[in-house]
Amino acid sequence: MPNLRISEAAALLGVSDDTLRRWIDQGRLASVVLDNGRKGVSGTELAAFAQKMTDVAEHGATVAASARNRMKGIVTRVVKDGVMAQVDMQAGPFRVTSLMSRESADELGLEVGSVAVASIKSTHVVVEIPEA
Repeated sequence: MPNLRISEAAALLGVSDDTLRRWIDQGRLASVVLDNGRKGVSGTELAAFAQKMTDVAEHGATVAASARNRMKGIVTRVVKDGVMAQVDMQAGPFRVTSLMSRESADELGLEVGSVAVASIKSTHVVVEIPEA
C-alpha cells in the first residue's frame, strides 16, 4: 500500500493539512516517515481512519436511515423552475447535485449558504436540513 504526503491525505479526507497534523499529534492517526524524511500517512491507515470517521453520527436529529453515505455541506447554487429544482452543494472536496421538486426545495428553505446534509443511496440523492 502506498504512503501519502500529509497534503495528499488531508485532501482525501476533506480537511486542512494542519488538521491532519493535529490528529497525528493527538494520536488519532499514525504517521510514517517517507523516503524524503518527512511525515506521511500509510494508505492502509488512512483508509481505516476514513472509515472510522464515517461511523460517527454528527449530522443532527435523524435516529435511523437506510442511506449510509451522508455528507454535510453548504448549498452553493439553487435553480428552480415551475416544477423542479436543482440544488448544488459543496461537501468537503465533493460537489453534490440533487434534483428535487420545487415544492421540496421551498419547504426545506434551501438557498445559497444553507447548511444541509446530502444522503446518497444508489442513484438517488436526498437533501436534509440538520438540527441546529
